[in-house]
Amino acid sequence: MEILRPGSSGPAVAEVQAVLRALELLAGDAAGESGCGEFDEATELAVRHFQQVRGLSVDGRVGEETYRALNEARWSLGDRLLRYDPERPLRGDDVRRLQELLLELGYDAGRADGILGAETETGLRAFQRDYGLNADGTCGPATLRALKQLGRRVTGGRPQLLRQSASLVESGPHLIGRVIVLDPGHGGDDTGYTAGETTEADLVFDLASRVEGRLAAAGAKVYLTRGRTGGPTAEERTAFANDARADLFLSLHMEAHGSAHARGVASYYYGTGSGASSTVGEQFANLARREVIARTGMLDCGSHAKTWDILRMTRMPSVRLDCGYLSHPVDRLLLLDARLRSTIAQAVVASVQRLFLPAEADPPTGTFLLPAGG
Repeated sequence: MEILRPGSSGPAVAEVQAVLRALELLAGDAAGESGCGEFDEATELAVRHFQQVRGLSVDGRVGEETYRALNEARWSLGDRLLRYDPERPLRGDDVRRLQELLLELGYDAGRADGILGAETETGLRAFQRDYGLNADGTCGPATLRALKQLGRRVTGGRPQLLRQSASLVESGPHLIGRVIVLDPGHGGDDTGYTAGETTEADLVFDLASRVEGRLAAAGAKVYLTRGRTGGPTAEERTAFANDARADLFLSLHMEAHGSAHARGVASYYYGTGSGASSTVGEQFANLARREVIARTGMLDCGSHAKTWDILRMTRMPSVRLDCGYLSHPVDRLLLLDARLRSTIAQAVVASVQRLFLPAEADPPTGTFLLPAGG
């Protein structure tokens, strides 16, 4: 779709403004009879506010991801029948609310990501069976009434956290046989930031290759979402990880920014900012970021919840790791050094292994070394 930005006009802008008004983020009347909207300063501010609240990249423009999020925000639970469609899964705030209610009642509906997938259908059918409803996997009026009549049943922590943490402990501490998908950012025509003769796409591919070798030596099955020249879409990258039934997904990036002060290491995991998140993803994001910081001395930019498709569409714990800013002279000098990239690779491998270690065996950050050969 055409990206909508300040200065854009037309029916698409009017549609975006109508959603923003419905969400009480934009004041004023609806567009005139012509249906032609003007993307003015107030609209840009409303879009930025929406992006911030939804965990999207905040740029004040409406691209595919923001437009899709706006469309999903239209729906409240009860507005429509919710039914699993494997070809075109329903997406929306109503789906996320359904998932949250099921999780609060102790049913495994997957994570509350607003996508009605097979896990959500299974959790919904289990709820319907337990409460004497027709277990057809469709959330209609009767199911909705039952859900609203019941209070929160799971106590002692978030149900997702309890379930995911238990699963992690039960899976054991080893890496042998674990499936890990590494995603070197950019690729193909999208080269990312250029530093001299080297592109961001080349550097993250080199970094991913270094991580791949170390994890494979430890016994893990490691796949890269692209080769040196490929450039798959975000949908293709996440589909690849899902098809591989990965245990972990890590997207590697190096950032760039117009600000002369932007530098450091940040990590991102799936989360809405309202409590729904990938708990294991959050744990891994913190581990990976802290390991890189401890071993490189780079600036710590923290871990953050985001709803980017690269994190949301994957069915396993997923993290994006930004390893520094090529636009900053200090970070760029470090990242262009192959020895520093090897150090980052070592940090990533250490964080992967630490994710599966029990608390009593987990070493201090920056000290763990994986034995050569696994």
